[in-house]
Amino acid sequence: MVTPLNKKKTLRDFPKTYFNGKKVFVRVDFNVPINKESNSIREDYRIRRALPTIDFLIESGAKIILGSHLGRPKGTIMKDLSLEIVSSRLSELINKEVLFCRDFMKDNLSEKVDDMPNGSVIMLENLRFHKEETANDKIFSSNLASLAEIYINEAFGTSHRAHSSTYGMAQGFKTKIAGFLVSKEIKFISRMMKEPEHPFLVIIGGSKIRDKISALGNLLESADKIIIAGGAAYTFLKANGINIGSSIYEEEMIDWVREVYKKYQHKIVLPIDHVISKSFNKDDPCSISDKDIPEEHMALDIGPKTIELFNSIIKGPGYIFWNGPMGVFEFEQYSSGTIHVARAVALATWRGATSVVGGGETIAAIRKAEVLESEISHMSTGGGALLEYLGGSQLPGIEILD
Repeated sequence: MVTPLNKKKTLRDFPKTYFNGKKVFVRVDFNVPINKESNSIREDYRIRRALPTIDFLIESGAKIILGSHLGRPKGTIMKDLSLEIVSSRLSELINKEVLFCRDFMKDNLSEKVDDMPNGSVIMLENLRFHKEETANDKIFSSNLASLAEIYINEAFGTSHRAHSSTYGMAQGFKTKIAGFLVSKEIKFISRMMKEPEHPFLVIIGGSKIRDKISALGNLLESADKIIIAGGAAYTFLKANGINIGSSIYEEEMIDWVREVYKKYQHKIVLPIDHVISKSFNKDDPCSISDKDIPEEHMALDIGPKTIELFNSIIKGPGYIFWNGPMGVFEFEQYSSGTIHVARAVALATWRGATSVVGGGETIAAIRKAEVLESEISHMSTGGGALLEYLGGSQLPGIEILD
């Protein structure tokens, strides 16, 4: 049985004076996309989302230690996955120097933190440069915990991982709470799981069903309608006997999909036309195909009739959950479906719907559609964590909190 997320203590449960002079470790999720050629941050959304918690602690006079990962270095030091560039960007955003620690194990960081003025901020180098981080090593966890007196989880996107910085080290704190961002994630997800407004519309895209089986199973029970597009749709269409050409699908999921469709076909909405091409190449010509897709062609976006169909459903009010793009939206000629869905969700929000968007690709699609953050009720930073919780799994990084 999963413990209710909304029972966890958050920053709002404490006065600012509680943090004055105290050393506070904040596990942030600064796993941002980096442009390797220019050594620049392509998108700083995850950094900006943590600012309310960081600002609150600065104003409270805390000594703030930030820990995060970036990419998957697998225990090796990789220059292009250093968090130093993120530290510099954070300094710009908070208009305050952020100290950078390359190796807290060797730099006697605990003594340096003791000597820092109240309101100071220091960021640790990529925690996954240490193989002990993902192994949830007890000694490594203990060393991390020794740096601070209070633990705050502000990294919902990694809360499904029982790593040292998300789980192991938290065991050593008397006070371990959720930051403002994680608190907001908890609020919206709990609401979606327990009492979503109706009609409850779920939009699932992306390439794979396998990663979303458990979440889909639970959402199909509670949703009034569920739109399935992207690569996930073509497994459904193939299971229904429709020719999908060379479109991506999951053969091993066919039987599961047949059972699901048989039970929930009155709720499931699939694409009725497609933008197709002979290859996965942005320079190759594309065309529109109704229903059956010709051999040697693959679907790379939903077609105009499908866009019209989806728009007629995404109206609001009610509750809308969207995870995954409608096609290969990174290529201009295959981005129309995803952009139209993003704008339809924004319009539905203006009409009174509560909209929750989850996953890095989906947030990138929102950006491409030039939809403002304020036009979506909540943009979740935790794609994998969100789907795992919706599927009924526990989130170790949240379960460990007070």
